[in-house]
This record gives sequence, structure tokens and C-alpha cells, in this order.
Amino acid sequence: MSTYLYLSLLPESLVASMLPPEEFGAYLATGTVKQPHGQAMFFNLNRGFKSDYFNLTDLDKRCVPHPDGQPKHSLYLGIYRVLEHVPLEAIESLWLVTTHGKTLELKQGELPRISSEKYHLYREICPVQPVIASTLGPAEFCRFITDPTKAISVPRICFVELTLAGLTNDPLHGSAADLPYHNVLHIRNCLAELQAKRTKTVERTPHQSILYRCVKSGFFVGEQKGMLYFPHPTLEELESRHHSWWRCANDHET
Repeated sequence: MSTYLYLSLLPESLVASMLPPEEFGAYLATGTVKQPHGQAMFFNLNRGFKSDYFNLTDLDKRCVPHPDGQPKHSLYLGIYRVLEHVPLEAIESLWLVTTHGKTLELKQGELPRISSEKYHLYREICPVQPVIASTLGPAEFCRFITDPTKAISVPRICFVELTLAGLTNDPLHGSAADLPYHNVLHIRNCLAELQAKRTKTVERTPHQSILYRCVKSGFFVGEQKGMLYFPHPTLEELESRHHSWWRCANDHET
């Protein structure tokens, strides 16, 4: 059996497993008794990944099948400051998992063009998880959050841009008819306060689950020197090519 390396984002951890990505995602979300526990999200890493921070020696001897022949589900190699010690070049695909264990693979794509939109809404995923309103596009936001000269920063960040619909350019009067957020009025007020600043915290401790139907374009992970982008499928692609995952995400992610 092969050994895989995964960087789990919810919660942050480095895990070795004998389960391939689809099975590992189902295991994270439902456990071994197939009961829904919660949403999961993880990167699969290049098996050639080397590290001076994590103990990766003899993985094939430590991650072995159980006595009954069942594959080893998880061998935790790190649970603290994991993302900052995994270089971008070691990251392969991003996997989104519903609460009932349905998985969707997002492969790396070209970074989106610079947007002319005035306002953005970001959900930081790892290593911190606030919701942030900003006038900065994704690349600028990434550099801003990881700037070590700032009073508060992180070495590396994973985040997703969420849709703002009509609030994108007109926070006070734009239509919010299709937005499922519980705090739309608060979001409007936060966006309006961005006249004199570049970022504004909307929620410090949001519910852990991410509304996949609110993903605007995709997911990002980056630092000062670079950023990776994982495009989210369009609605048409979700309904035609990933219908089972999409239906589960809409039925159970709240």
C-alpha cells in the first residue's frame, strides 16, 4: 500500500495515511462508522516533500497496515504551525469535503486577472479563520496579511474569496437578495467603513463550515513571495460534472 501526505486545514495538521484522497476525505468527515462529523478540507502533498521541521523519516515503516490488514487511516506528524512549514511547491491539489464525506478535487490554475471591483469578502481558513472585508484584490490581500513588517501577520495564509453580489461596488444600496449570510447588514456596514482603511474584520470567530455555494472564484494559499490558486468549478460544471458532490454540499452545509 502507498503512503500519502496530507495537509489538513480544518483543523491544521500534517497527516500520513494509507488512504487515497477520496477515502481520506470521507474518513475525515465521517470517521470509521460513517457518521457525519463535519466539513473537511486538505491539500495532498508531493510525496517527495522533505522537511527539517517535521519528522518524515521512515514513514513507510511507521505508517503500516493494522494487524487485520486494514490500511492505516492517519499518522499525525504535526498539529501546530504546519502550513508555514510546508513550501508552496510541495502542494498539489486541494480537496473539499462535505459533512457526509463527498470529495471534490480542485487542481491548481492560473491566477485570476486583477479585478476592478471595489470591495472583497475573504474567509481566512488557515492558520487563522476570521472573515475579512477588504478593498484589496486576492494577491494584494495575501501580501498584506503575510507582511512581517505589520504588527499582526502570518507567514503563510490559505483563504477563499466569497461572493458579495450587488455589494461588490455599492455596499449600502446594492442588492443582497441572493446572499445567504446571516449578517448582511453588518457586512454592509463593514464595507462602508473601508473608505479610510484596507481591511475590516467582519467576524472574528465564524462557524467553522464554509458555504461552498458562496465561493466567488476559488481558493488561494500564499506568502510574500508567491501564491497558488485553485479555481472553483462554475455552477454549470458543478451541476453537470460534480452533481453528487454539489447536491450534498447544498443539502448539508449550513
